[in-house]
Amino acid sequence: MSGRYDDAACVRRQVQRQNGAIRERVADWIATEVPIALHYNGQSHVVMMATPSDLDDFALGFSLSEGIIGTASELESIRTRELLEGIVVDITVPANRAEAIATRQRNMTGQSSCGLCGTQSLADAVRQPRSAGQGATLSIEALHRALKTLPNQQPVNALTGATHAAAWIDGDGEIVLVREDVGRHNALDKLIGAMTRDRIDFGCGAVVISSRASYEMVQKAATVGISIVVAISAATALAIQMAESTNVTLIGYARADRHVIYTHPQRVQSIAVASAKP
Repeated sequence: MSGRYDDAACVRRQVQRQNGAIRERVADWIATEVPIALHYNGQSHVVMMATPSDLDDFALGFSLSEGIIGTASELESIRTRELLEGIVVDITVPANRAEAIATRQRNMTGQSSCGLCGTQSLADAVRQPRSAGQGATLSIEALHRALKTLPNQQPVNALTGATHAAAWIDGDGEIVLVREDVGRHNALDKLIGAMTRDRIDFGCGAVVISSRASYEMVQKAATVGISIVVAISAATALAIQMAESTNVTLIGYARADRHVIYTHPQRVQSIAVASAKP
């Protein structure tokens, strides 16, 4: 098993395991889930249930994918405080950005499975991001190669069976970066933050998510300029609508030997087909 994970991502707990007629008491690995509060310039903005690892990546990725800041340089500082109730991440952004957050009135509590619970207006809930632009192209062979190797890049899920992954793959199907979290939105935000720190071009590759493709996953990807989103499970109707309107290639039911393309299929081609063209 390759990949990396923070010690905070999982803990050992005693469980009773039943296997046929055999019952035993063993120590098992359990994924960690705690409330993570993001505060901007001293004001609470959102509380997410998340895995308490890679929090700097999470803070940066969430700030970018939600349009709170436009570039990484606008995130002036990040400080983490551990409290009895959970973890507070204090984020400092320019004053005009903080004022825009207050105007949006988007103080919300997000569960692991829901990225926008508590949003106070329809405009905030279904925010229309910019077009993803021309973006990358990807061969079918590269896509399936990445899907085949992805499980080996999910060490926390291998231990616990309870986390999602968001992975960045290059044009050859090589997995460049992976982030894991109990929440699929959080995993994607952590990946976006990590890619930004490593100066990886969002327009040169694809993101693979180990979950369904809901509209907010497409929304986050399009906001930062990701043009190909690959989901292990299906896409929702609104996700397909948003992908179509933002020029994102959306792929679902992705396995090592098959997939479904919902929108903008021109970015995905077979090497054999491409080489046969005059």
